[in-house]
Amino acid sequence: MCGIAGLVGTFDPAEGQMAIAEMVAAVARRGPDGAGIEEWPTALLGHRRLAIFDLSELGHQPMLSPDRTCGVVFNGAIYNFKAIRNELTKIGYQFKSQTDTEVLLHGYDAWGIDALVERLRGMFAIALWDDHRQKLFLVRDRLGVKPLVYAIKDDAIAFASTVTALKAAGFLGDIDKQALGEYLEFGYVTDDRAIYDGARKVPAASILVWCDGSVTSREYWQPPVPNNTVQKMSFAEVVDETERLFVSAVEKRLQADVPVGALLSGGVDSSLVCWAIAKLGADITAFTVGTPGDPWDESADAIAIAQQLGIKHNVLSLSSDHTDELTNLVAAYDEPFACASALGMLSVSQAVRREATVLLTGDGGDDVFLGYPEHRNFWLAQKVAATTPQIATDVWLHVRNSFPRWSVFKRAGSFFDYVSGGLGAVAYAHDGLPVYRRANLLGERLTEIDVDQRRISWSRESARRLLQDFLTYDRKTRFVGEYMKKVDGATMFHALEARCPFLDQDLWEFAAALPFETRLHQNVLKAVLRELARRHIGERVATGRKRGFSIPVQRWLVGRWRELMIRLMSESVLEAEGWIRSDSVLRELDKAAEKNWSPNQLWYVFVLELWMRQQKNQLLKFKQFPEIRSPGYPTQLVAS
Repeated sequence: MCGIAGLVGTFDPAEGQMAIAEMVAAVARRGPDGAGIEEWPTALLGHRRLAIFDLSELGHQPMLSPDRTCGVVFNGAIYNFKAIRNELTKIGYQFKSQTDTEVLLHGYDAWGIDALVERLRGMFAIALWDDHRQKLFLVRDRLGVKPLVYAIKDDAIAFASTVTALKAAGFLGDIDKQALGEYLEFGYVTDDRAIYDGARKVPAASILVWCDGSVTSREYWQPPVPNNTVQKMSFAEVVDETERLFVSAVEKRLQADVPVGALLSGGVDSSLVCWAIAKLGADITAFTVGTPGDPWDESADAIAIAQQLGIKHNVLSLSSDHTDELTNLVAAYDEPFACASALGMLSVSQAVRREATVLLTGDGGDDVFLGYPEHRNFWLAQKVAATTPQIATDVWLHVRNSFPRWSVFKRAGSFFDYVSGGLGAVAYAHDGLPVYRRANLLGERLTEIDVDQRRISWSRESARRLLQDFLTYDRKTRFVGEYMKKVDGATMFHALEARCPFLDQDLWEFAAALPFETRLHQNVLKAVLRELARRHIGERVATGRKRGFSIPVQRWLVGRWRELMIRLMSESVLEAEGWIRSDSVLRELDKAAEKNWSPNQLWYVFVLELWMRQQKNQLLKFKQFPEIRSPGYPTQLVAS
């Protein structure tokens, strides 16, 4: 993993040098092992290195072709780089390093950008400058694991690993109101927007080309949809093939010239990763986040699994007294980000970094093998929609507003909506901005705000293919905007490379092509992976509930953190700037305290207030709040 940055086009040389230095400094935490800047008359490339392959200076970036006509900066890992290297060696290319970066330069020279990217298997954000053709290529991996953002200003394009880097160099404007609305809706900003005006995100599976002041972008990959090729396979055969592909995916991700560790939550996915590691005979330590005394604590199960598998194991305790993690949460992410499990990821990443530089995780299994409850609900809804006559749909749409929406009636009403409206109804049912409006939480700058996702048309046709429509929608919103961002932000904040075997291209394509009936075999969520766990780990893991380093922020916000929330909102930056009504927030906080449970929306506001202060370097004003200061990072958040 690394941090990358660059500037291409027409710009003042002195100003360009200052800008690239600012951007490289802003991504320094992503790469503590080295830094570099290279320049051409119309281009600057910058890099911060986290050394994983070939720890010598031969792996230094930016990496240049022998004649300096091409340069590359790269963040990620190419797991099949040795095979590509062998292919290039056979046609005459010579290599100086043992890194995956060098194959990008020679591969581009040999085959061009499209044929090169087609060969790559891994996670990557690549910026390649061709000085001869005066072209910049920005490439993001197929599933959007690694971030890549850019901004166009006058006759130049700037790019970086983070929005923060572009902001530090002066390429961005003020807060984007629509992006802020998305954050309040979801707890994260999707890849369609960025929190600051002017910033754009390179979409997953895309190649963006800048040439002579113009930008073009093309999508180079899409996951398959369920097809007849695998429909003839029995369930047992599917499990066998999944095992083969999965073990291969884990083996590829164990390659490194640095120590490797793994996460273990006690659930199916992380347990399978650890099982495959043990099967391959790798010497690793597994890590678990524990919340002592809390009902959500998962460490006991993780300990039992580690003992069963015979792997080394370390439990890291996180309690509600550890509010330094709040400071790290707003410092680690370049946009406001309220995924509660990111607190656990930050904690475990910090501890793992003392013992390893690469960390294998179980992310992605639920998304492609269908492990979330909504997957089963949407599959059922689309089957019902296929047999529901048009007149029944018309009647429901006519009477739905008078249907009761509490308890079981609310769930029934939502299901009928899905059967009638498909993806549009799913997006409409999300409990986001309407909750803020009912509680009068939105300030005057957000009173008319809405999000594009709530404008998706209701469609009977969509209802009949609801699960596939949802999977496509979810992959481009929650999957990349929340799940991938959580892992990248937390691990990179501590210069740790996260690798996710379930995101392996061959495994993902195989699973995505499986019929829904197979992935939900006998109406069981994630049936294929559960059967794999049953075969090799045991019934307890196979039938266990979903795990994932859950942090009980809903209770902590009305408990240990309540006083902090009150004090923050008493001099609220959000209130002062017209985004949120702090008096309404405090009133809702009192109501939540009576129930000992906070709604997500109050947690989102809490994180946003902290993030705004961090962006404005205003945490200094609140020295009376020792619980939001982090001794580890005083210069960034608590300047004197």
